[in-house]
Amino acid sequence: MKRFLPLTALATLAVILSLAACSGAPKPKVDTHTCPYPATTMIPVVNDYHGTEITDNYRWLEDADSDEVQAWTADQEAFTHSITDSLPQRSWLKQRFNDLWRYDDESIPQPVLGGERLFYWTKKKEDEKWVYMTKANADAEGRIVLDPNEWEETETLGGLSASRDGKYVAYGVTHGGDENPVMRIMITETGELLPDKLRGWKQSVDSWLPDNEGFYYTCRPLEGEVPAGEHEYWHSAWYHKLGTEASEDVKVFWDDDVKETWHRVWLTEDAEYTVYSRSLFNATDLFYRKTGDKGELIPLATGMENQYGLDIVEGKMLITTNEDAPRKMVYVTTVDKPERENWKVFLPENPEDKLSHISAINGYIYASYTHNTYSVVKIYTLEGDFVRDLPFPTIGSGGVGGRWTSDDIWVHFSSFIYPPTTFKYDSDTNEMVVYHDFPVKVDVQGVVADQVWYESKDGTPVSMFIVHKDDMKLDGDNPTMLYGYGGFNVSMRPRFSTTALTWLEAGGVYVVTNLRGGGEYGREWHEAGMLDKKQNVFDDFIAAAEHLIANGYTRPEKLAISGGSNGGLLVGAVTVQRPDLFKVVRCAVPVLDMVTYHQHGLANIWAEELGSSDDPEQFKYLHAYSPYHNIRQNVKYPAFLVTGSENDARVDPLHARKMAAALQKADNGGGPIMLLINKASGHGGGTTITTQIDQQVEQRAFLMDQLGMGVPEQ
Repeated sequence: MKRFLPLTALATLAVILSLAACSGAPKPKVDTHTCPYPATTMIPVVNDYHGTEITDNYRWLEDADSDEVQAWTADQEAFTHSITDSLPQRSWLKQRFNDLWRYDDESIPQPVLGGERLFYWTKKKEDEKWVYMTKANADAEGRIVLDPNEWEETETLGGLSASRDGKYVAYGVTHGGDENPVMRIMITETGELLPDKLRGWKQSVDSWLPDNEGFYYTCRPLEGEVPAGEHEYWHSAWYHKLGTEASEDVKVFWDDDVKETWHRVWLTEDAEYTVYSRSLFNATDLFYRKTGDKGELIPLATGMENQYGLDIVEGKMLITTNEDAPRKMVYVTTVDKPERENWKVFLPENPEDKLSHISAINGYIYASYTHNTYSVVKIYTLEGDFVRDLPFPTIGSGGVGGRWTSDDIWVHFSSFIYPPTTFKYDSDTNEMVVYHDFPVKVDVQGVVADQVWYESKDGTPVSMFIVHKDDMKLDGDNPTMLYGYGGFNVSMRPRFSTTALTWLEAGGVYVVTNLRGGGEYGREWHEAGMLDKKQNVFDDFIAAAEHLIANGYTRPEKLAISGGSNGGLLVGAVTVQRPDLFKVVRCAVPVLDMVTYHQHGLANIWAEELGSSDDPEQFKYLHAYSPYHNIRQNVKYPAFLVTGSENDARVDPLHARKMAAALQKADNGGGPIMLLINKASGHGGGTTITTQIDQQVEQRAFLMDQLGMGVPEQ
């Protein structure tokens, strides 16, 4: 072990049984679940997948616009609220989240690349959204550029890009978390909007030219510009010249063959070179050329087989890659010799630590590594000579930011028991001075975070963090929250969390797992949990629960599990595989129908990670673990709260609706199985602090109540 820094069940049942409404859903055509759950129609739809026939009884729930689905959803949410609205934990959670999330705050200043102008963010305690500010120079008075608090409640800033001298700001407005900004161009000093408009939808401005002649942006095509159903794909990069019509914009980087690739174009800090990136989740192609050149792009890395990142500093090209280096390494060459045979090793692969990325700041190269999931930053000269490690205050998660030509070096840091803090780093003295600490006083005395290792089903060692009070007794009676993700090369690291803090304050234990499929231990760790190896992720999570139980931390009746997005797939899968192991499940914005997921929205971009049922071999393993397709009838399932968001641009809430219906039909003496579709919300939840608090209060109160947790004395 490594140490780093209620309603009763009977009362809950009474509430359920008191629910009067089993009406309002569509009339049953085949079968209907009986009370206490709202009535749900079953309309069998049979499809053949490579010789395997699958019956989907709830395909009709995929159409969110139909009157029947909306009526059914309303009944489901009435059922959910009949249970959650009166939970006694709600008032304490609401007060606590208001205390922890509402305060006066200000970000670090960001200087423009040419001139003295600064941009930064502020938020007053009463504000629902952050405000974008500017100063003409460091000594000038701040002025509001954009204040989303003055907009409609569900409108937020969805994109922001200031020109290199700060004269202009490109920004977008999104609605209800839909991630679809329509970009506008503003004159910073006057607030005047230019008439300029851009092509496509889901627009994003990447990089301005130094003379403000124009900028590069990306977008997706409008419906009708591509084959039906493909407007979520064919992401491309364009150039817009200020003062011209969108019809005159020039397409500069795209893919005619693979619709799922993403494209970006950006200028280096000195604007000498323009970089072109084509990527999927796990692979990248890179090209470049001197800014202003009209010739062919110069290929740097192609083939879409490995990941590459590029920094160009004083004529040197630093190339970060996992090519033949699962934990990543850095090569160096010069801009006039980009060919692979000219690459020399700048930073070799570290056999123990994973390299995340490098940053060129204030004359040095800062290499950010993870060691056993916590942050280590090593400082090098441009010649590759090691200088020192960045002096973080303790073990946790941190990073460094700044520019090659700027004296300001910013360090951010937090851990499970160290609230988020921003430092200014002096590379000459090797000292870090607190610039901004967490504005709310929190008590983490007596809280410890233990990193432990356990064996998964196949014997693979897996790490997890167990955060708890130091006087915790290993008597198996501790209400415990187990959280995981396990996919897309995403790392679960020791960061401070106010939602975790409230769980600890209420007497709980908080656990974060580092499952295969994540990025904690390099490319091989990630690949051991993707495609046909996805079951390893679920086995790792189940083994974590079994370890907690076997070692006296908790027991099934006191164990909650939680995950969102890909983590929602995780908790959905382990729910149907091991319903005996958990008391309550929070399954947020999940992917759950793994046979048809790729047919909805942009989800086929995940086929690189998950596979597609269009492929006969991939269909076999997807069907084998698909949570929706592996629900068994007459099983006592744990209490299950599944949430979706009506404007989710990534995961269609149809997964949440179908899973709730199928689990309610199958459950025998467990549950309750409940559904929430969050209104005016996207993949990350609500657009205001009030909405976010309300959503968290409802979900967390339900988890606490199911585990018999009270609230701290006021």
